[in-house]
Amino acid sequence: MAFLKRHVATFATAILLGGCSSFGEELWPSLSGDEPAEGGALVATSSEPSTERIIIEPYEDEAAVAGTNVPYGAAPPPAPSGVPGTPLVLGTSNFQPTAVTAAAPTGTYVGQKVVQVRNELAGLRAHLSQRNGTLQQIRSTTVNNAQQYHGLIAAIQARLQVGTTPGNPILVSQWQTAQQQLNNVGNDVANLNSLANQVAGDSAMAAYILESTRAAYSLSGAIDEDHRQLAILEDEVNRSVVMVDRLLNELSEDISRQSSYLSIERSNLTILSVAVKNGELYGPSLANRAFASPPIHAQLAGAGQTARLATPAPAAGRRPLVVIRFDRPDVDYSQALYTAVRSALDRRPNAIFDLVAVASTKGNTAEAARNTSASKKNAEGVLRALRDMGLPADRLNLKATQSATAESNEVHIYVR
Repeated sequence: MAFLKRHVATFATAILLGGCSSFGEELWPSLSGDEPAEGGALVATSSEPSTERIIIEPYEDEAAVAGTNVPYGAAPPPAPSGVPGTPLVLGTSNFQPTAVTAAAPTGTYVGQKVVQVRNELAGLRAHLSQRNGTLQQIRSTTVNNAQQYHGLIAAIQARLQVGTTPGNPILVSQWQTAQQQLNNVGNDVANLNSLANQVAGDSAMAAYILESTRAAYSLSGAIDEDHRQLAILEDEVNRSVVMVDRLLNELSEDISRQSSYLSIERSNLTILSVAVKNGELYGPSLANRAFASPPIHAQLAGAGQTARLATPAPAAGRRPLVVIRFDRPDVDYSQALYTAVRSALDRRPNAIFDLVAVASTKGNTAEAARNTSASKKNAEGVLRALRDMGLPADRLNLKATQSATAESNEVHIYVR
């Protein structure tokens, strides 16, 4: 029971955390010295039928974590989001791209290709500007709807606090209006999902433009000015790719937080309808009581003080639930990942998943640095996929390590 309370209590932390535009280095605790275990439960190597190899083995439950522990590196959970009056938390980043650098055409065949790529990049950035405007508008509308909702809830509670008649028609009307405002917040979540699908299309377009830019270097008939312009374009396309990834990450976080917020507030609104019917003030929904549990502490012997105990990072030799090898572009791992994680949750509903970005150290120092950056980006993509599958953010942890034996960058997923 203590184990269950510990994991449910951390859910409030994920709901109230502020949005961030990218994954900072503070989210990547080092696991240096821990070599990834051989023989993962799932291996995805490529999306091509001729090379794809997916192996799923029976998942074996490990010993349960001690009930006095809290997730590794977690902070004490703040006030529960389920308490009426708590504002909705949204991201604050602004994703406004700059104009594409202009240049005079050279008249060569490669120069014509440069003009084509520049026009495609300009179109992509125009789309990103529109997506950013839509995002800011949705956020503004959501905040307005949430403020009106909480204002109505506060008015109903104030009237119930001093006492009123059962089924007061004024309170009934206010409750119905509050329900409509909460439904409007739900519509805003649907709009964010639609926007995320559009940005996913922009991400594919950005990858195509980057590939076209790099391919233009190998075309014959170019002059030095053509390659100079290509280098500038490549830098600008890379910046656009980074912006799209950050936009996708923040959209995923906003959708996850708002979905959790809606679930809790709908429970609170249901219990409030009972309070209006009976003319008596109740507290938050009983379904949310677990989220209000205080952080679990361990007493320091003879000191009368408390200290949080951290769950250790994944140990060396521990078998991962999933191993995804990124040895090809566009590795298709979603379906196999969903199947493996769902099977693990069926066996352990309160499981927490550690996503470890494993970077190959083969090659020189520059290649190792690129592998580290690429492995973290791969782990972010897996994290986003799991959140989109409905796994709560508080049950996902990002970590990073390096391996001298890995042939390519990998992402290992451990269960605890």
